[in-house]
Amino acid sequence: MRKPNRREPFLSRKVRQAFSNGIVYLLLLAGSGFMLFPLFWMLSTSLKTMEEANSPRITWWPAQPQLDAYRQVLTDSRWLLYFSNSAFVTTLAVLGTLVSVAAVAYAFSRIQWPGRNIVFFLMLSTLMLPYQTTLVPQYVMFNKIGWVGTYNPIIIPGFFAGGALYIFLLRQFMLGLPKELDEAALIDGASHFQIWWHIILPLCKPALATIAVFLFVGNWNSLQAPLIYLQRTNMYTLPVVIANLINPQVRVQPWPLIMAASALTMIPLVIVFFFTQRYILESVALTGTKG
Repeated sequence: MRKPNRREPFLSRKVRQAFSNGIVYLLLLAGSGFMLFPLFWMLSTSLKTMEEANSPRITWWPAQPQLDAYRQVLTDSRWLLYFSNSAFVTTLAVLGTLVSVAAVAYAFSRIQWPGRNIVFFLMLSTLMLPYQTTLVPQYVMFNKIGWVGTYNPIIIPGFFAGGALYIFLLRQFMLGLPKELDEAALIDGASHFQIWWHIILPLCKPALATIAVFLFVGNWNSLQAPLIYLQRTNMYTLPVVIANLINPQVRVQPWPLIMAASALTMIPLVIVFFFTQRYILESVALTGTKG
């Protein structure tokens, strides 16, 4: 009588595990390729000639890659002006929003005051309002105070905690910090500002870095607000200039120039993510271990 092989279930289990892992890896590779395809198409089009880019026949890669579009962007002084405009607007908007939302989140999470939960609920209710519903009233208000045609409508709102979602995220992170830190600091004579600046903010670096990346990407790629409020060409930011390169009345569009400018516009985003990815991963890890 043949004895049963006890290794067969183990081997079959290993085979099933390897098969399931292979399916997962294939799906991840397919998803990665799907997400990277627009980037590939942008880089490919930026290296094409005008004829190849506007041809009805799909050309996956140019026959002879050209750098004329990149040369045109890098040698034109106007593009340097647009880049500096975007850097100026984005830097101030990110810094102002980051400091203000951190202060408001501290008030909602670490300080007890009458009506705190009611005010917090009212603040969260603003998330249900689409941006388009407040667009006209904001424009009328900014026009009345003479801000239209300046950078103020894009930069100043951030200094008044313009971002309920970021306040909510940072408040939830601060609620996970031990209350004993505040109590010990208060006993030692520290003020709330000192606690916020020297204790809470250093512990919130992962959350602050994550919010800073979201803010940087949102402000750097912002098109609607600069398109509405900036009325002089020398004040335009990069997204506005790139959008204005498309002329619906012309059949031949400068797609190589548009894609080259878009590719160069992405470089600051990659640099910011490269320097903050450690904090972002730390924030995800801390969120997963809380509770």
